[in-house]
Amino acid sequence: MSALQDLRVLVVENDEMSATLLQMQLVQSGAVVVGVAASVSEALRLLGASDPQVALLDYRLANNETSEAVAAGLGARGIPFVLATGMAPDHLPEVFRSGVLLGKPYLTAELNAALARALRDASVAS
Repeated sequence: MSALQDLRVLVVENDEMSATLLQMQLVQSGAVVVGVAASVSEALRLLGASDPQVALLDYRLANNETSEAVAAGLGARGIPFVLATGMAPDHLPEVFRSGVLLGKPYLTAELNAALARALRDASVAS
């Protein structure tokens, strides 16, 4: 059984093709995608409407937004997250430091390991 079996994941990704591929990767790994958002407002709405155990965030979203407000909302609810980005860690806002950084591009195994690490880190911190 996969470490991601039945794991409820919120995906925040503005590129439609990337979001579709992520959904496929997650479902093949046993996870349940509770929602996909391309913007901050959509992500915050889904966060309130669903019950994710973890989130996967892209840094840059639609309309020149970043996922900073989403990371803050996740942090306020105690939900761990993985930030997938090509940016260097020292260029990221402080709110992302509590998440697991996943450098782009990445393989499915790296994605799965990052999600599992985010969950482990959150359980150790609580």
